[in-house]
Amino acid sequence: MRKILAALAACAACATSGAAFAQTATQPMGASPRVERALGQLQTRFSNANTTHDGKLTREQASAGMPMVAKHFDQIDTQKNGYVTLPQIEAFMREHAAQR
Repeated sequence: MRKILAALAACAACATSGAAFAQTATQPMGASPRVERALGQLQTRFSNANTTHDGKLTREQASAGMPMVAKHFDQIDTQKNGYVTLPQIEAFMREHAAQR
């Protein structure tokens, strides 16, 4: 899980346009600062990779902006829609963290 979080957040420092999206996403109440920071970085990465700004990340967008999401795309896209959403990515990460 740490590797997935680290990879998803690796380029978050260079992102600047995800602030509005990050403000609207829900974060767990009482989450540790580390978890909140990781979620914020994930939200920023997602926002930057989502070039169509529709809240849906295609496989191509994931490949270009979130390689770890692209690597696990089929596992995250459980409904086989051809896109993933931020809540789906977060659920995938929570599920894999619980398995550790």
